Amino acid sequence: QVQVVESGGGLVQAGGPLRLSCAASVRTFRYYVMGWFRQTPGKERKFVASISWMGGSTYYAESVEGRFTISRVNANNTIYLEMNSLTPEDTAVYYCAAADSDYAFSSRYEYDHWGQGTQVTVSS
Repeated sequence: QVQVVESGGGLVQAGGPLRLSCAASVRTFRYYVMGWFRQTPGKERKFVASISWMGGSTYYAESVEGRFTISRVNANNTIYLEMNSLTPEDTAVYYCAAADSDYAFSSRYEYDHWGQGTQVTVSS
């Protein structure tokens, strides 16, 4: 059973940075595609970014491209989401997810293991 736990959420002013972390409790972490998603009340969970199992490929939603950076440190079973130039529209609960498939990309249905989420609130 894969467990993922997010951390690093909080309140930040518009224009500021924030870094989220996600730790996974699985020995074969390096083989998992990992992703970040976010959700606001009443809305569907949306793709933010994903990273391949070796970290060689990263993908971003258009809304965060150029502002967010996803990375991973397999030795620590951890991925990160560096968020810059935050706007109030980035306010959401952010979820980390792990995919059993090598071909997971941007659909939430491709991910099998989810964390509880961490709240990010950007004030204007």
